[in-house]
Amino acid sequence: MATAYHNLSDYDFNSVPDASEMRFGIVVSEWNHNITGALLEGAVKTLKKHGAKDENILVYTVPGSFELTFGSAQFVKSGKVDAVIALGCVIRGETPHFDYVCSGATQGLTHLNATQDIPVIYGLITTNNMQQAEDRAGGKLGNKGDECAVTAIKMIDFVCRLRK
Repeated sequence: MATAYHNLSDYDFNSVPDASEMRFGIVVSEWNHNITGALLEGAVKTLKKHGAKDENILVYTVPGSFELTFGSAQFVKSGKVDAVIALGCVIRGETPHFDYVCSGATQGLTHLNATQDIPVIYGLITTNNMQQAEDRAGGKLGNKGDECAVTAIKMIDFVCRLRK
């Protein structure tokens, strides 16, 4: 469903499992920090709202969205987390750079999901302009960070239920 028809921060609180024993890695891009900082804030706040402990939320930055794949892969390899949340923002410019960064990051994160044993949550905002990014980082369309946190909790629970 298009974000324009669904607020990213709206969800059924009771449908989200307890996160008190879950461990999260968050990789956040420094590029477009005004947006990615808001995404990070939303993700951490939502994780804590569902019981995640401060010591179980590890946050590391990478220079840009293209580096989210490497950062996420390092978290996966560390064995310190049950899920990784990758947060970034790419805003279309005047060159095809946007297409390459978005495609590379998307393919890289998808590859990790298909080949690794822990979920990697896609929190890359790709927009045509800054206003669209702001709308998705705590603005009128909610916060993609909230949505990513809920997704991480639910995917950890999914994996735990499968392994029982």
